[in-house]
Amino acid sequence: MLLIDCPFCGERPELEFSYGGEAHIARTPDTASDDGWTAFLYDRTNPKGIHAERWRHVHGCGRFFNALRDTVSDKFRATYRIGEARPELE
Repeated sequence: MLLIDCPFCGERPELEFSYGGEAHIARTPDTASDDGWTAFLYDRTNPKGIHAERWRHVHGCGRFFNALRDTVSDKFRATYRIGEARPELE
């Protein structure tokens, strides 16, 4: 079973969490063009390797947090609270 380290509650099984999409996406202003809104809604990076994601501890504290996950191995490399700087990995 995959374990995720919630920055508020500690390490818990993946069944307690819900994926919330890519992290660090800036909201598009209301004055954006149709192409700007389309890009905001649908265009996402899909890297092979480390990816910043948003997760929610649904069956725990209920809070959102960010995580760095390796998309190749599916291992979580780091988790951090919303608003904190993305940690540097070695």
